[in-house]
Amino acid sequence: MSDINDPRVLFAAERTLLAWNRSSISLMAFGFVVERFGLLLEITGRKETLIFQRHFSFFVGVSFILLASFIAIYSIWQHKRILKTLRPIEIPQGYNLNMGMLFNGLLGFLGILLSIYLARGFV
Repeated sequence: MSDINDPRVLFAAERTLLAWNRSSISLMAFGFVVERFGLLLEITGRKETLIFQRHFSFFVGVSFILLASFIAIYSIWQHKRILKTLRPIEIPQGYNLNMGMLFNGLLGFLGILLSIYLARGFV
């Protein structure tokens, strides 16, 4: 348990959760760009790009998206562990503790759906 009795500890934990959220969004966007870049290379049909088949960019891009989904979901678990250490005096009255975790959970779920969508289009 925390012995600080300061609400700033909660807000620091919230900022950390949102930093994980931003990192997940960035990784997911990068993965999507990598996956679609392989499609662009396939459309151009140049002989120089035969080495970089769409398969490689698909697996790397989807791996980034799934990594981002895992990070978003893992950050919820980590944040819950931090919240358990806080005392009621450190949590402002009426403050909703679940919104950041809800956003990260939604982001993780959407990342998994995006991976399924891309895999379905790949096959």
